[in-house]
Amino acid sequence: MTINETRNKLKAGEITSKSLVESLVKTFEDDKASSMPLNAFLEMYDDAVAKAEAADKAIAEARAAGTLDKLFEEKPLLGLPFANKDNISVRGKHLTCASKILEGYVAPYNATVISRLEDKGAIPLGRCNQDEFAMGSSTEYSCYGPTRNPVNREYVSGGSSGGSASAVAANMAVFGLGTETGGSVRLPASYCGIYGLKTTYGVLSRWGVVAYGSSLDQVGLLGHSPKDIAEPLSYMAGADFYDDTSADLPNAENLKNLTAMSDDEIKALKIAIPKQFLETKGLDPEVGEKFAETRAWFESKGASITEVDLPVLDASIAAYYVIALSEAASNLSRFDGIRYGGRVDNGNGYDELYVDTRSTGFGPEVKRRIVIGNYVLSEQFSGTTYKKGMTVRARIQREMAELFKSYDIVLCPTCPTPAFKLGQKVDDPLEMYLSDMYTVFVNLARITSISVPAGNTKAGLPVGMQFAGPMFGEEKILRLAQSWFEK
Repeated sequence: MTINETRNKLKAGEITSKSLVESLVKTFEDDKASSMPLNAFLEMYDDAVAKAEAADKAIAEARAAGTLDKLFEEKPLLGLPFANKDNISVRGKHLTCASKILEGYVAPYNATVISRLEDKGAIPLGRCNQDEFAMGSSTEYSCYGPTRNPVNREYVSGGSSGGSASAVAANMAVFGLGTETGGSVRLPASYCGIYGLKTTYGVLSRWGVVAYGSSLDQVGLLGHSPKDIAEPLSYMAGADFYDDTSADLPNAENLKNLTAMSDDEIKALKIAIPKQFLETKGLDPEVGEKFAETRAWFESKGASITEVDLPVLDASIAAYYVIALSEAASNLSRFDGIRYGGRVDNGNGYDELYVDTRSTGFGPEVKRRIVIGNYVLSEQFSGTTYKKGMTVRARIQREMAELFKSYDIVLCPTCPTPAFKLGQKVDDPLEMYLSDMYTVFVNLARITSISVPAGNTKAGLPVGMQFAGPMFGEEKILRLAQSWFEK
């Protein structure tokens, strides 16, 4: 059910929040005991049922007093459970980033996005699997094992927010939170056949979110419809005292009751398609067919479509990984076995403790990225590599800002391929990195983008298309996505 459908049933007394949460917990337990579990949730929070009972009590009291509408005006998400990624802090709950090095760590406070959702009555249901420290495109790089795709369990769910995407797609949560550094919400949304939004950098506070690449990281949302993304976004968005990079979202109030674009509004759209994405050699033919169908739909509505030349996009993957891995190496230096998390101490002094702890605690993909990041930041390469990556990034930002002076959205596939089989790319990091070729330009430019379901391949695997908009253009792309949803 959508947020609105679930809320209406709660208000009408057709269901209770407790029954809903208990049914989801049972689904999780039954799935965990199956021969091929999704492994979407790592655990259900032990107080989720108690919070649901409190919500039911508040609803019953308001119904008796005739103030039910007022209650839901104050707490519009009351009693609604959502999935949370394992790198977003929930006070008193485990937070491990799917890494052995944080085994047993308990978050001392709520992330701002969690607090703001709870203030509106939403219930954190449990923490979801992810690639270790959000480094991956398939949710196979997790110390808890891979997350499976609910459409076909022999395939990956995408990453790094694959656990949250799988949970939403499998109807194990009403909506879900993920994080994005280079496509980690949109990619699993595409693979699992749901909607996934990457917000403008700063719109959602990063306070309480474990850092991977600080200048790129952003919280994102996953849902069955654009409305299921827009409403929670309206409550979470805005400047935060604890995050100096946070910013208010213009017209956030309009997202609470999202309306689809009219035919006249779609007809007036000017859409850009980068030629660089049309010439990609790795584009799967069936994804190409779905892209052509998406383009034809816009043309049938009268929208103006132009193929634009943006040569700088050819350098986006290289620039992204130079910047992201450099920042990752810096951010992960804090995991030293001294302050928090796991520790391997053989009594040989700090240097050995540091090496032993990190060698044991980090998985192979995280180690690979730390090594590359430190190599890039080394004295002899930082000037020619890291600074060049930042120069390319600045140019991408300028060119995308200039593009949006003439165009409303950028249209392209979310990923060059549908989901691949578990284990197919796990030992080929370069092939895995190329999964992000259509998504990273959005993070580098700090703009917003949404992945929308665009049908299935002949094998039944979902394909996603991407509507990218300018900075703070969430309302526009969500309204367009709602029109796509209702078509």
